[in-house]
Amino acid sequence: MLLVQGEAFNDLFRTAQREAFHLEVKDDYYPQGYPPLVRFLNNEPDDYAWFQPWLDLVKETTGRGVAVNRARVVTEPHNDYTRYAKHVARLNVEAGEDVRYLPRHRIDSTELTREDWWMFDDSVVSFSMFEPGEHGKWLGGGVTTDPGVVTYIRTVKQRVWSMATPLAEYR
Repeated sequence: MLLVQGEAFNDLFRTAQREAFHLEVKDDYYPQGYPPLVRFLNNEPDDYAWFQPWLDLVKETTGRGVAVNRARVVTEPHNDYTRYAKHVARLNVEAGEDVRYLPRHRIDSTELTREDWWMFDDSVVSFSMFEPGEHGKWLGGGVTTDPGVVTYIRTVKQRVWSMATPLAEYR
C-alpha cells in the first residue's frame, strides 16, 4: 500500500476514466470546535471558501464525464456533524457529485468496511488515512490495486450504493 497525499491524491481523480466512488462510514470527522461546524450550529453565515478547492476538483472531474459518487452510512437520529454534512452536501451536488445516504440500521455491519475509502474505476482503492485519535486529521490515501481487496471493496460499493437514498430524497 502506498500513501498518497496532496496533488498525488488529487491526481487519482484526474486520471479516473469512469468513476470516483467514496464510502463514508464514520458518524463524526471533526471535533466540536471545528470552525465551519460551529458556524453551522450557531446559524452563522459561511462563504464556504475553505471548501472551494474540493468543489473545483469535483467540477473538473465531472466536467470530463467522470462520475463522482459518495455514499454516507449514518446513524439515525443524526448527530450535529451528520446534520452539518448533510447541509453542506448540497454544494457537493451542485458541483456534480451524486451524494447518497444509507441509515446504519438498514445494513449489517459485517457487510461494510470499518474504514472509509475511495474507489477509482473499480480498480484502484484508496483507504482514508487519519492521524491517530477520534478526530485525527486526514493524512491522505493508502492506495492499493490488490485484486482481492479491489474485489471485496467493489462488492461493498455495489451493496451500499444499491441501498442508499439520493440526498434530495433522504429525510
